[in-house]
Amino acid sequence: KKLSLFLCPTTILSDQHFRTLTKRLSGLGVSIEQITRFISNKKQKEIIKKLKNKEVDLLIGTHRILSRDVSISNLGLLIIDEEHRFGVKHKEQIRSIKEGVDVLTLTATPIPRTLALTLYGDLDVSVIDELPKGRKKIITSHRNDNSRLKVLNFIKQTIESGSQVYIVYPLIEESAKKDHKDLMDGYESLKRYFPDTQIGVLHGRMRAENKDYEMKRFVEAKTKILVSTTVVEVGVDVPNASVII
Repeated sequence: KKLSLFLCPTTILSDQHFRTLTKRLSGLGVSIEQITRFISNKKQKEIIKKLKNKEVDLLIGTHRILSRDVSISNLGLLIIDEEHRFGVKHKEQIRSIKEGVDVLTLTATPIPRTLALTLYGDLDVSVIDELPKGRKKIITSHRNDNSRLKVLNFIKQTIESGSQVYIVYPLIEESAKKDHKDLMDGYESLKRYFPDTQIGVLHGRMRAENKDYEMKRFVEAKTKILVSTTVVEVGVDVPNASVII
């Protein structure tokens, strides 16, 4: 019995794939488990025991599933989501697990090393260039600083309609070298304009568990606006977030 391994760079993404695949594969008799740092130690030990007994068909998780105590000797298929988020060290670790494993890597932003592998024929390429069924047309528009009040009113209307909003900044804090708007200043301004709205903050200097916490609150629609840097770009599916600024 072969094991399929689905490796994700973050717990939020792992949770998303676990929910989606559990739903899609229900009724097919497929045993699906997930291991991340948010799974209790007791539950993790139960899953590790099942893995040793080859009772799991699909294991989804973060770097945690590469730990020595996790038995994947019967690995047949390895799927790596957001492949560019894993360093060479991790990839070499994955390669050393078992020879002759089929590998599927997913990314919208391949790193030069990945592109080189496709160039030399070491990887076959499948391109997804179709929109999902029912996807509405994306409207992209440009606004300058004079339209700031209009943009804020648009955010207000979006939230009142039941949707959520991403607001992405290029910097965390003000910089003497770059004349860009910064996240912390933007966050304070938004709090003044939306005093009764739950606003989350996400950036690269935060601890991993705090990032996961903020992202989880946004996924669950507890926060209506997520103020972030580009760390938010890793494919998290929040269908209710319809606007990005």
